[in-house]
Amino acid sequence: MTDDNALGSIEHISVHRVGSKAREEGVALSDAPLVLQWEVTEALQAYFKAPLKTEEYYQLYHESSLELNEVYIYVSAIFDNPEALHQQSVKLAKYLFECSTHPKIKGGEFYTVYFKHCLLQNELIDAVGLFKSETKDTFLKVNPVGERFVLNTDMGTNINKLDKGCLIFKTDKADGYLVAVVDNTNRQTEAQYWIDDFLHLKQRQDAYYQTQNVMALAKSFITKELPRQFDVDRADQADLLNRSMHFFKEQETFNMHDFEAEVIVHPEVIGAFKQFRNDYENEREITLQDGFDISDTAVQKQSRVFKSVIKLDKNFHVYVHGNRDMIVKGEEPDGRKYYKLYFEEEN
Repeated sequence: MTDDNALGSIEHISVHRVGSKAREEGVALSDAPLVLQWEVTEALQAYFKAPLKTEEYYQLYHESSLELNEVYIYVSAIFDNPEALHQQSVKLAKYLFECSTHPKIKGGEFYTVYFKHCLLQNELIDAVGLFKSETKDTFLKVNPVGERFVLNTDMGTNINKLDKGCLIFKTDKADGYLVAVVDNTNRQTEAQYWIDDFLHLKQRQDAYYQTQNVMALAKSFITKELPRQFDVDRADQADLLNRSMHFFKEQETFNMHDFEAEVIVHPEVIGAFKQFRNDYENEREITLQDGFDISDTAVQKQSRVFKSVIKLDKNFHVYVHGNRDMIVKGEEPDGRKYYKLYFEEEN
């Protein structure tokens, strides 16, 4: 999502406390929705905006039928009648508690929010937000008493640190809606109950998805499979990584045939890449398209791991940014290996 996207107005909001089922903490349910003052509304808007910072979209799903996804059922009921949000929030809180079985899960406040007219990619769309606050911070409070000040501490939620949240937008209902999600706690595989168990999400196969996965395919082939099948050194791998990144940065649309011809080049290596792609898709149960629009956000994110670095023992790291002809690998008569670097000027 871009910086132009924004949350809409909070039309309805309910909060309950959901404990850890593993520790038998139970659920504390509110008997009525919240009534907010404008100062609190502004703070909550800042707190709830975290999922807007991503372009990695998901959708609610179920292996058998979407109608068996409980969050999908409850959220659909809210979209049908926003006035029924509190009733559905109780069901959502109870279901979240049933999913909170891992011992690492912390209890916290669970918010269900109806947003009117969110700005999403230049469209106004309503959304249901589900948020959970698990982490408490200590705050200092300075209060005047007569001509003195008294310093106290208090525990509360930091509005700049959302633990768990998602925005479910009222679009693409038949496909499980459009969902933006954030989970800043319980990152371990065994504890990702928010995304996997409660929401039960899968990533949408959009431009971001295709760009992210094809770049991951290319990187995996170059760094793992290529040296296994062919006589290539680290400089050759660095060159291919640089050319791959350059291709994605320079093109607006991806074409697999063009990528193979311009980046991989050699027919025997292209053949190995095609076979590797087939195995890659089968192992991960994904389908990669031969053509799609390139997501700039996905390219930027992947660029962090497309590091063309040659690590030489514990002495040197050589960062290769381009022009394979400027670096030559060799070996001394006594067996010591070396890289010879050519340059025009020293910065």
